[in-house]
Amino acid sequence: MNNFVLQTGQRRCYDAAGHQLPCTNSGQDAEYKSGQPWPQPRFKLEGGVVVDNLTGLVWSQDANLAEFPLNWQEALDYVSSMNMNESFGFKDWRLPNRRELRSLMSYQTKKPALPADHPFANVFLGWYWTSSTAAINTAYAWYVHLEGARMFYGRKDHYYLLWPVRGKSSILPRTGQTKFYDASGREIDRADTHQHSALQSAVPWPKPRFQDNGFTVLDKLTNLVWLKNADAAGMQLNWREALRSVRELNKTKAGAIDHWRLPNINELESLVDAANHTPALASDHPFMNVRDVYWSSTTSFFETDWAWALYLDKGALGVGVKKNARFSVWPVCDAEPENPSC
Repeated sequence: MNNFVLQTGQRRCYDAAGHQLPCTNSGQDAEYKSGQPWPQPRFKLEGGVVVDNLTGLVWSQDANLAEFPLNWQEALDYVSSMNMNESFGFKDWRLPNRRELRSLMSYQTKKPALPADHPFANVFLGWYWTSSTAAINTAYAWYVHLEGARMFYGRKDHYYLLWPVRGKSSILPRTGQTKFYDASGREIDRADTHQHSALQSAVPWPKPRFQDNGFTVLDKLTNLVWLKNADAAGMQLNWREALRSVRELNKTKAGAIDHWRLPNINELESLVDAANHTPALASDHPFMNVRDVYWSSTTSFFETDWAWALYLDKGALGVGVKKNARFSVWPVCDAEPENPSC
């Protein structure tokens, strides 16, 4: 099982035109269901807060406590006021980091992209702030769109929603970000309390994180094995071609491995170091031929003729039309206890 990578929640498979098809031998996300499975029930309602039984994090049941959009600094200040007032009996609320907010996303639902049995109220189908500054431009911060689960970044002086969180997760890894920035993008020496807690309240990375095995690379954080050559096909492909190229790798037993797969969107995102950009990978990564955009095996449930992709230069998560878009391919497999190369 992958360490510290969550299942996406996707349970159906779709062809390039968006039609549902059997998952067997499809090579898609829902065939493998890779990652930590979701518990049943996923959530526990306790008064005005909700415990996520998967991550251990605690969220306000009301997903729009502030009632109106706020800029990034106002969102941080709002959480500070919650702590001063001991909202819901707690004084350790914070603005979630990018991985914490993404952990709520389901890729088999839309409007909102939350697990079907969620108990939340007042979910707004728009952008929600995270506490994570965008490394590519530190005057911007990451946000997640609740309508379909996209993650991008917006100017900190623009206005979006907030959804406070508290608690510490034993299953979500840190984002990689270690520096602190104010609303104008300037690095600051003394961290905002909530920025600091959002960076530190997750699983630390092993050092070194990656083990170079020659043809493959083991990520010791997630227990996933990636091709060292991050451009497996040597060219950009559409989604159907990307799935086919991974099947061909297995036929030829590339690296003596016959169970490569196209990674799901959570597996791809697990590689992101939010402290870096161009690419958004750890500075000491051993990969070669790193490209900008990578296909995942996860279909966009918002439009099933689209699929999810990682925009690695930025660290963003978006989508592409399966038939038309041409992105790169980076296969993955699960490390076995006796074989760190899969």
